[in-house]
Amino acid sequence: MSDALPALPSGPVTSIAEVIARKEAIAAALPVTDGVACFNRLYLTVTREVEARVGSGFYNDPAFVTRLDVVFANIYFDALDDWNRRRKAVPRSWAVLIRRRKDDGLAPLQFALAGMNAHINRDLPIAVVETCRQLATSPDADAHEADYEKVNELLGDLEPAIQESFEEGILLELDRQFAGIDNLAATFSIKAAREVAWNNALTLWTLRDERFLARPFLDGLDRLVAFAGRSLLLPLPRL
Repeated sequence: MSDALPALPSGPVTSIAEVIARKEAIAAALPVTDGVACFNRLYLTVTREVEARVGSGFYNDPAFVTRLDVVFANIYFDALDDWNRRRKAVPRSWAVLIRRRKDDGLAPLQFALAGMNAHINRDLPIAVVETCRQLATSPDADAHEADYEKVNELLGDLEPAIQESFEEGILLELDRQFAGIDNLAATFSIKAAREVAWNNALTLWTLRDERFLARPFLDGLDRLVAFAGRSLLLPLPRL
């Protein structure tokens, strides 16, 4: 398979430290300009900061945030693993990115945005529900929503570092070759995407025991997110 991913570690991780190690392994296995690597770089930066704040009193319920982080990351790792093992099983929203990951007609920032689109808009509602299942709680219990929103604060603090990671070396040179990249980036709001993801998590939680309703809801969500991903990966004019 010409678009196969290289051999990567597989299987679920169980701690944030393992999440970070897996993302570091992915980074080491992929060229810096690979589409998955572009998203992975951003995601790794965020996860390191999540881990740093877990023991600092930043969150009301560190155990909930830790479990959510691990469950969330495993959905991403599963998509990469399934790409080589069972290609048809990969969610459409992820297949859009993985299939185009070697396209040199796309800017690195486009790949990062497409990855955020898939992981936040499609995966995050699933992760919230699964985390609540595992911890025998619910999204509206305790301070779960408040902790969820604290991640928005964390992301705001990290914005300069994230931007800087795409403003050096070959990534900067590549992004500079495309007209309209700043406008494209402005169309995607992480905060807005996370707000919608939380609302979708509440809907999915309500449907959790209604398999014949939950399945089409998730399928429709995946189709919608894949459509958005294809839009983010439309070629931009070169300067």
